[in-house]
This record gives sequence, structure tokens and C-alpha cells, in this order.
Amino acid sequence: MSFYNPGVHNRRSIRLKGYDYSQSGLYFIAICCHERNLRFGKILNCEMILNQIGLIAYEQWIKLAERFVNFELDVFQIMPDHIHVIVSLTNMDAPTFVGATLAVDPNNKVVEDNSIGQAQVMFQQPTIGSIIGAYKSIVSNQALNIYKSKNQSMGKFWQRNYYEHIIRGYESYVDISNYIIDNPKRWNDKQ
Repeated sequence: MSFYNPGVHNRRSIRLKGYDYSQSGLYFIAICCHERNLRFGKILNCEMILNQIGLIAYEQWIKLAERFVNFELDVFQIMPDHIHVIVSLTNMDAPTFVGATLAVDPNNKVVEDNSIGQAQVMFQQPTIGSIIGAYKSIVSNQALNIYKSKNQSMGKFWQRNYYEHIIRGYESYVDISNYIIDNPKRWNDKQ
């Protein structure tokens, strides 16, 4: 029988303590497949060739701009076993209020507006974590459907968590962008 041991089971956060990850800015993100499984396709002649699941990963990344109002697409590259992206977040000018019932998502706040006598929900800006979490969930669920259709077991799809780096300057942005774009050319060096 296994018991909770805080020294073993309490993982240290890799996020910057006290930083608001819904804040405007550029973020370099790497999301890896569990055990670096080659889920998205292969590199051929220094070019990434997406398979069916790789196409899902690509399409769902593009759709994030439709799902999250503060998210803008930037440089990204899907590799056989991971994804490198630059995420651009912008702040919305004012909080968005929507008339609603009292059944509220735990991440939103209920606000009483006495002038109209109606409860409203103020939607908080999505964080990097909520955006990446949604993406990982959508991709793994669609991939699971493919595995099920082939009577195969998918197993764990993603590594727990993701790597992030806050991009703080133009030079850093250019270096990271070039790294992402050139990633397929370096793939054979890693194999």
C-alpha cells in the first residue's frame, strides 16, 4: 500500500512565483508527448510530415485563436513527439459581463448588479495554463477516438505539465522563433 509522502509526492511548481500568466506578453511553450512517443508524424528531408493525429494537433492549435479572445497565433512547430510554440496574450480592455444564472464556473466571479437586479458572471482572462490545458485535452480526446476506432489502446498522451519561458525582449523573440522554425532541420542530430 502506498501512502502520501510530501517529500516524494509534492512536486515543486516550475512556474514563476507570483506571476500573472494571464498578463499580456509573449510566452515560449514546449508541450511533450508522454515518454516522448512519436505521435504526430515524422521528419523527412528536414521537413515535418504530419500524420492524422499531427493534423489534429495542428488544426486545434489554429482554433485556439477562436476559443480564447486574448490569444493570438505566433510561430509554432509540431514535431514528432512535441510542440514548440510562441503564445501571444493580449489584455482585454475591460471585463466582459454576461447575464447568467447562479451556476457559475469556479474560475469566474459572481457579481451582483443592483441596478438590474440580476446576477452576472465576470469572465477572467484565460491564463497560459488554462489555454494549454484546454488544448491538451481537446487533442488527446480526438486522438483517443482514432485509437478506439482501430481497437488500439492509446495510453497516456501528454507529459504532465509543459515548459514555459516568458519572452522579455526582441532579441530573445528572434532567437526563439528561429529555434522553433529550424527545429525539423536539427531532428536528425537528436536521433
